[in-house]
Amino acid sequence: MENSSVPPAPQDSTASGILGGPKRQLILLTTSLAVIALVLDQVTKRIVENNMYVGQVIDVFPPLLRWYFIRNSGAAFSMGESVTWIFTIIQAAVLVYVAVFLVRKIGSLRWALALGGLMGGVAGNLTDRLFRPPSFGHGHVVDFIALPNFAIFNVADMFIVCSMIGICLLLFMGKEVDGKQVEHAKKTKRPNTAEPEAQGNE
Repeated sequence: MENSSVPPAPQDSTASGILGGPKRQLILLTTSLAVIALVLDQVTKRIVENNMYVGQVIDVFPPLLRWYFIRNSGAAFSMGESVTWIFTIIQAAVLVYVAVFLVRKIGSLRWALALGGLMGGVAGNLTDRLFRPPSFGHGHVVDFIALPNFAIFNVADMFIVCSMIGICLLLFMGKEVDGKQVEHAKKTKRPNTAEPEAQGNE
């Protein structure tokens, strides 16, 4: 009698790949990336505060890159400088929403990386809003990276922008947060325009 053993079926690489693992590991990866982004952002801001004065400009790779130390009470391009508290509330709401959304639905390595970068960037700027002068919830964000004809930004902004680009690409490719692939309209049923020539021809 032959021993015919059937090899086990391969597991879904999206849900439990070598790097992805179960949901707990994805949450740990996302949290770790968020913490790294937050630490990098705050360390670079502290270095700038300790070694530069507000308004100082240092050429790094002129004319492409300069350090330009400013304190921004608004959003990008210094918009909304008189309503700093609104940005504090928005950033806190985004951080809480992404965290809850992550715990409930995360199942993809690429989404874990994108959401981790987004959380870390938002947390970096939110930390400034909460704990930097002039007051709690009205703190000014430290910006220092200057490019030609562009807004002055920081490391947190870099994580936010890169993460949002990644999220847009994932949505464009139909990748869902839980790791599933969205079925597009090309797989939907086509309308039945051709009726059978003869039905019930006896």
